[in-house]
Amino acid sequence: MTSTAVTSPGGAAEPTAARGVAPWPSARNQRSSIVAQFGGDRTDLAQWALTTADPLADAVAVALHSEGGAVRAAFDTGVTEGLASLTDPHPAVAALLASTEGLPHYADDELLDLGSAPHFTVPMPVHLVSLSAGALLRVYGSPSIANVLASTSRLIDGADRRIRETGQWVVTAMLPGALRAGEAGYVATLQVRLLHAQRRVIARRHGFDEAAFGAPINQVDLARTWMDFTLTSLRAEEQMGFGLTATEVATLYRYWWLIAHLMGIDGRLVEGIASHDQAARVDGLLQAVTGPPIPESTQLAAATVASISSALQEELSIPTGIGAKALSTLARRFHGETLSDELRLAHSAIASAALDTAIRTVRARRRKLRRDPARWEAARRRNLGEARNYLAATTEAPEYVGHEPGGSR
Repeated sequence: MTSTAVTSPGGAAEPTAARGVAPWPSARNQRSSIVAQFGGDRTDLAQWALTTADPLADAVAVALHSEGGAVRAAFDTGVTEGLASLTDPHPAVAALLASTEGLPHYADDELLDLGSAPHFTVPMPVHLVSLSAGALLRVYGSPSIANVLASTSRLIDGADRRIRETGQWVVTAMLPGALRAGEAGYVATLQVRLLHAQRRVIARRHGFDEAAFGAPINQVDLARTWMDFTLTSLRAEEQMGFGLTATEVATLYRYWWLIAHLMGIDGRLVEGIASHDQAARVDGLLQAVTGPPIPESTQLAAATVASISSALQEELSIPTGIGAKALSTLARRFHGETLSDELRLAHSAIASAALDTAIRTVRARRRKLRRDPARWEAARRRNLGEARNYLAATTEAPEYVGHEPGGSR
C-alpha cells in the first residue's frame, strides 16, 4: 500500500489512503504515534481494520434481526449442507457461504487432515489453561472487547461458560478434517462468526462508542484475538513445559490461517505468519492500537482465574490449596508485569517455586517421550481421543448455536 502524506486540519500528517475510511478512534492511541512506530502504510491498514468489522457476517445478522427465522434456517442449513442445498437463499447468506466455501490456495488436503496434529501433542487440560489464563485474559485486556461483553449483561456470571465454550470451539475446530465445509469445525466457526456479528448488533443498540473504540469487534480485535489463540497460547504452553518444534509451530500457524479465513479476518493481517517472531511483529501493531484495559477487564480476569485453577492443579500436580495462586502467578509469566498489574493478577512466591519444580518435571518427561516416536504418536492419539471424549460428554449446547441478536446476553 502506497500513500502520500497530506496535512489534516489539526496539522498532523495524514496519508491520502486513510481518507475515505472512518476517523481514527480516539481511545486507540494517537495515529501520529502509530505512524512514528510502524510507518504510514501499516498505520493505514490499522485504521481500516479498527473501523471495519465483518461486512459479510454483519449483513446476515442485520437480515436476521429484521427478517427472523427464515434467514436463520437458511444459514443453519447452508453451513451444514452447503450453499448448493439452498433454494433461492437470502443474498446475505449466499454471499457469506460463497466466501467460506471458497478455500484459499494453501488449504490443501494435507493441511485439512494433518495441519492440527501438533495441537494434540499437548494434553487438553493444558490447552484449557493456556486458553483461559493465556488467551482469554489478554482478550479481556482489550477495552473494546470488555465493553462489548459489558453490553451483553453477562460480564462476570458468564465467564465460566465462555471458558467452556471457547475450549469446545477450539477442540472442535482442531479435529482432523473438521474445517471442510459442512464438518463440525467449519460449522462451529461460522456459528461463532455469526455470534460476533449479533454481538455487534447488541453493542450498537446499547450505544457502543465507535468514535472512541472503532467498530465493535473490529478487524483489529479479531486479529488480536487470533494472536491470543496462536502466539499467546502457544508461548504459554511452552512456558508450562509443553513446547513444540519450529516445524510444528509453522504447521499450526498455517492451520490457523484457514480458521482466520472462516472467521472473517482479513488475510493481510495474519496470513504468512509461520513463527512466533513473525507473529510478535504483527501483534506489536495490534497491541499498540488496542488501548489500556478498563475496569471490566479486571473483573473478567478475576472471574477467569477463579474458574480454571483446578485444571492447572490437576495437570501440573500443583499442591492442593494453591491452584488459584499458581494460576495467577503463571498468568503473570504469560503476560508480563505491565498487563498483569493492570489486570491485578497476584503473585505468590510459594506458587512460583512449586511451578518451577512442576515445569522442570514436565519438560524432562516430554523430552524423553519425543525420543521414542512410537510412544510420542501414541500419546498424541491418546490426547486426540480425550478431546473427542470431551466433546461427546458435553451436553449443553454452546451459546453460539442458535443465539439471536435480540437477547440480553
